[in-house]
Amino acid sequence: MRGPAHPEIRDSVRALCAKYPGEYWRRLDRERAYPTEFVAELTKAGMLAVLIPEEYGGSGLGLSAAAAILEEIHASGCNGGACHAQMYTMGTILRHGSKEQKQRFLPGIASGELRLQAFGVTEPTAGTDTTAIRTTAERRGDVYVVNGQKVWTSRAEHSDLMLLLARTAPRDKVAKKTDGLSVFVVDMRDAKGLTIKPLRAMMNHATTEVFFDGLEVPAENRIGEEGRGFRYILDGMNAERMLIAAECVGDMRWFIDKASTYARERVVFGRPIGQNQGVQFPIARAYAEGQAAALMVREALDLYEAGEACGPQANMAKMLAADASWKAAEACLQTHGGFGFAEEYDVERKFREARLYQVAPISTNLILAYLAEHVLDLPRSY
Repeated sequence: MRGPAHPEIRDSVRALCAKYPGEYWRRLDRERAYPTEFVAELTKAGMLAVLIPEEYGGSGLGLSAAAAILEEIHASGCNGGACHAQMYTMGTILRHGSKEQKQRFLPGIASGELRLQAFGVTEPTAGTDTTAIRTTAERRGDVYVVNGQKVWTSRAEHSDLMLLLARTAPRDKVAKKTDGLSVFVVDMRDAKGLTIKPLRAMMNHATTEVFFDGLEVPAENRIGEEGRGFRYILDGMNAERMLIAAECVGDMRWFIDKASTYARERVVFGRPIGQNQGVQFPIARAYAEGQAAALMVREALDLYEAGEACGPQANMAKMLAADASWKAAEACLQTHGGFGFAEEYDVERKFREARLYQVAPISTNLILAYLAEHVLDLPRSY
């Protein structure tokens, strides 16, 4: 079996993360604060610009490098949720943006002068039915006027730019329901007609609701052709699922290491609790399932970087890795017993964070429905 991809990058990430121990994240969690220092150091080290071509100031590496970074961040007990969107939203600009758009945005993103962290897709009434979104962008001369609402738009308060999906043609006026959607780069700095409302959630993810009321977006900020935006974000969605899967693999590694260490050191009834098979077996099974998930993540990344179709692999990678991390979280918390609920052990924080990926960025049920319909050729269930 091959060793981990990008070992030098992984070493650098671990060294950087060592400066941000559990107490740093616990404090942020209590204050519901954004990890500004952590993101700034990742940016300075060039880790958020690995996908940007060298001509625009980035490293020009593949998605597997981005996955390695996020996996190690999570395996180190940190959290990449504050910055991972920059990696997967970038793909829409890289693959479908004009040369002028790339020149206008990418160098600033690579240097850290600009932050592209917000992804405006989900809406309260549409959920994961992306084609049912109601936010509209109406062309008026050289601008589009945007009206509507987005929800679960994480990091909007800490981002300069947002990648926005909006309807430019009514759903009942297009041949396919996936038509009539367009993608825009929205500059949120001093934007008029834009309101951001923090949304308190189970974990400290800096998530928000965003309201658009007559927001004007220059037509030159539209990515690609009008009405073809859904196709443009599909690649980004596959990349997102792979990167989230890598984070889940990292979480799994953290939970397994934490549980194993505690099981070796914790003595009850005169013996380490890890000597008991009732403690050993859940940890060992979670480890085995996590290793299998990691292989699926690697297969999906290989296909993506080869330019081949990878929808099934990306979805399976996300589902299997999320399940593995959650099973490892359960084993870790159970191994720690009551101490697992104490903040100082970091288990309860990571436990809450790991639970998110059973739901986001796509629920397990929708992945199963996708596999049933598009891979197994079963009738569409929704």
